[in-house]
Amino acid sequence: MQLVFYLLVIALMIGALIDIITRDDSQVRFLPKMAWLIIVILLPLIGGLLWFAIGREYAEAGIRLPRMARREQHPPRTAAPAAPAVPVDTRTTEQQIADLDREIEEWRLREEIEKRKRDSTDS
Repeated sequence: MQLVFYLLVIALMIGALIDIITRDDSQVRFLPKMAWLIIVILLPLIGGLLWFAIGREYAEAGIRLPRMARREQHPPRTAAPAAPAVPVDTRTTEQQIADLDREIEEWRLREEIEKRKRDSTDS
């Protein structure tokens, strides 16, 4: 029984080491790859489990577990009316900055005009 446990720990350690070595640096989380290698070598069981639990970056979808089909207890709902489309700003960043600069300049000119009107009425 102990032999099976030791073999499983060694398999976990070897799998973790191969995964760490072959993984790109950008897919390694929390520690550098060298630190993960040392942890897995020094603490095979805990290091291997930690590596697969928190150390590696999984695909965006993550680990997919099969789900059991649900039984529908309520009658199916009709589709809700589509929400009105939210306007999307399709201008580039440069265009947005240029528009903001023009708006700032317009406000500055308006303030200057108001200031001159006040100055001319005061005199």
